[in-house]
Amino acid sequence: MAFYAYLLRCNDGSYYAGHTDDLEFRLAQHQAGALGGYTSKRLPVQLVWCDTFLTRDDAFWAERKLKGWGKAKKEALIAGDWELIQVLARNRQV
Repeated sequence: MAFYAYLLRCNDGSYYAGHTDDLEFRLAQHQAGALGGYTSKRLPVQLVWCDTFLTRDDAFWAERKLKGWGKAKKEALIAGDWELIQVLARNRQV
């Protein structure tokens, strides 16, 4: 079974990080506002990044790491700009 960490771009330009074992179903839940909370007030949402993990714990820890990142670092991840991610990791004021 695969597990996923993902980033959604919300209608207000903010990002939401989550994890799941059924990405399509979870995205449908977010789009329908069925989960309440953060994304339900910022619809529609768009999947902008996801990665696959072997365990739920690994996906959970990836989500937790993403939640600690600033917007610039998340956007660098979405763009696949690993050099910028490294710069941003060294300079946490950016």
